[in-house]
Amino acid sequence: MLTDHLRWAAQGTRTFLGAMATLPDERLDQPTALPGWTGKHLLAHVAANAEALINLTTWARTGVETPMYTSPEQRDADIAAGSRRPAGELRAWVTESAAALEVAMTGLQPVDWEQKVRTAQGRTVPASEVPWMRAREVMIHAVDLGAGVRFTDLPSGFLAALVDDIVAKRSAAGDGPAVTLSATDHYGSWTVTGAGEPAPVIGTLAGIAAYLAGRATDGVRHAPALPRWL
Repeated sequence: MLTDHLRWAAQGTRTFLGAMATLPDERLDQPTALPGWTGKHLLAHVAANAEALINLTTWARTGVETPMYTSPEQRDADIAAGSRRPAGELRAWVTESAAALEVAMTGLQPVDWEQKVRTAQGRTVPASEVPWMRAREVMIHAVDLGAGVRFTDLPSGFLAALVDDIVAKRSAAGDGPAVTLSATDHYGSWTVTGAGEPAPVIGTLAGIAAYLAGRATDGVRHAPALPRWL
């Protein structure tokens, strides 16, 4: 699983950087699919996320508690400040922070991956979850940039793992409707625990992943509204 996550993190980084490269600077000042965020906000978030995950690799390697962010307020302030930087600086920050994270992950030893760290949401997880956290960020936000990448362009293995992940988180939260999910182009089905009788949601694997992640519901049928995922 770690091998898959590392591969998807690397592939997602290439996808995100490729999408970023196709956008002219003026497009970065325009809104993205994320409410209230321009392209610059999104680039700042992805760059800051890489640095935050480097903190977790440091924690795993040294045993010294090194949180992703000092506080949620600091995270938001860093994104807001980053969004005001010139486009060229932002592009360089995204690229350089991604490369630094790859180096940091490559430097971890097998025992380091087993060390416990804490996510920005307060979950205690093994450091081996860091590559998955990064893969999720760069893959999904490559779509959010609006540069032509769609969920259908993402690897099917990643999409299935994403559905598993979000189903588990939504079921644990229990703050939305119960749904059963069936993919027309993938084996198996999923159930989200929630309120009421489960609503049957049918669609492609990419459509189901996008729906669960709070993105467009194209490609799915009978999809009730869901609360925020992260």
